[in-house]
Amino acid sequence: MSYPSRFWADLSTRDFAEARSWGLAAQTVAVLPVAAVEQHGPHLPLDVDARLLQGVIDAALALLPPELPVLFLPPQNLGLSTEHQSYPGTLTLTPATLLALWCELGECVARAGIKKLLLFNGHGGNVAPMDIAARELRQRCNLLVYSSSWFSLPLPDAVSAQFSAAEHRFGIHGGEIETSMMLHLAPETVHMEHARDWRSTSQDRAERFAILGNGRSAKMGWAMQDYQAAGAVGNAAAATAERGRAVVQAAGQALAQLLGEIHALPLSTLAPGPGAP
Repeated sequence: MSYPSRFWADLSTRDFAEARSWGLAAQTVAVLPVAAVEQHGPHLPLDVDARLLQGVIDAALALLPPELPVLFLPPQNLGLSTEHQSYPGTLTLTPATLLALWCELGECVARAGIKKLLLFNGHGGNVAPMDIAARELRQRCNLLVYSSSWFSLPLPDAVSAQFSAAEHRFGIHGGEIETSMMLHLAPETVHMEHARDWRSTSQDRAERFAILGNGRSAKMGWAMQDYQAAGAVGNAAAATAERGRAVVQAAGQALAQLLGEIHALPLSTLAPGPGAP
């Protein structure tokens, strides 16, 4: 037995009942895509994170083996974007609302008999709440939950080397990488006449402070204007669609591999607590 679609909402309740009775549900990896709708500087639309996430998912879908049971839940494209709320157009949920939403959706996944869930993300501000949601769902539902972001997936050296080390570290919002991907996925939405090479204040701290600025040992609670008043950082002016396509395809390949590895992971990875029967 296999699912008639890879998209959760395409299925009927009969499909889920049959998957459970045949044991398919317990082998399935559910994926909850989470993103954001927020400002990305003067040259990009608000839905960058959602578009990039979907682009990577689409690239992965073309590579998934037919026999691999993976179901994609409806994307949750509003996230935790409080760091961008000073910029017009940004939409954000509160941390409490976001955690309640993701955890309640995870509980629905567990009720369908599915044992594994991947929270797959396209927005940096969602990383911290994903960690909390994953642990909550492990405790509440005994779900095997992983969280991952497309930008944390490994890229081949040939793709990664197309962008400078400084761009990888500091161009974290609306910079060369994101703009390149948007030029590939939705060029009609990109206004390159407004793109610039925007320097981040974190570069200044990296040059001045050995510990505070090393990018690992201390983390500042920041709003986007603390990094750059333009609302973007990185060399967006150097972006190209060709390099954006390379990133999308490489991230899609990595996502397909990740899903295969989660599927292969035994459910016994979750151990019973001390004294459990």
